Amino acid sequence: MILFNYFFWTIYRIWFYLISSISWIILFPLLFVFSLKESWYPKVFKLATLWSNIVLLLMGMYWRINQTPILEKGKNYMFISNHTSMLDIMCMISIFKDHPFVFVGKAELSKIPFFGVIYKRACILVDRSSPESRKSVFFYTQRRLADGLSICIYPEGGVPDPSVALDKFKKGAFKIAIEHQIPIVCLTFLDNKKRFPFAFFSGKPGRLRVKYHKPQSTFGLTQSEVSITSDRFRNLILEDLS
Repeated sequence: MILFNYFFWTIYRIWFYLISSISWIILFPLLFVFSLKESWYPKVFKLATLWSNIVLLLMGMYWRINQTPILEKGKNYMFISNHTSMLDIMCMISIFKDHPFVFVGKAELSKIPFFGVIYKRACILVDRSSPESRKSVFFYTQRRLADGLSICIYPEGGVPDPSVALDKFKKGAFKIAIEHQIPIVCLTFLDNKKRFPFAFFSGKPGRLRVKYHKPQSTFGLTQSEVSITSDRFRNLILEDLS
């Protein structure tokens, strides 16, 4: 039985990398063209949504959310969630398919062939070891918000150790949300870690439950309240995970 599990996990992982890579390469020409101008980003997002849906479908995954998100068209939001799996990115894009947003992500991912070419054009890159890079995030988010887009940040700043339910939150997402007085929309991914964690010998198809929290206003908040706001949302996710 153990040998069978390892065989299944190996095939399942290889299948994931195959379908995610091949579908991305097929879409690459269109993604590349539409990434040439920032104003064309919504088209890039639509293609990314198609890619996400293809991968989830062929992996035998389907997300189920507790209520349908109702967001104002053309309004800026800050999307946050816990981060435990590569599925988090695909689920986030698929759930908010009608409300384009830009990820703030690690600069090192731009080195991945094909994916990195689009990633560095479409996302806001941050090198957490560089204070200048962290500061530049505020400039680029302001520009993308002015384009009518929303922002998505995983406040944990990375994927925590499997033994950690939810890591400490970085303050960047909340500083940006308060600075621009935009609502924060919080999701909790309840099954992504179980269905497809980063550990190679693991994973299985099935339902991905998502807890959606209605947008929380930051109107009137100041930078002195960043830590309180961060703790409030972290406790919200922790409560969902308990």
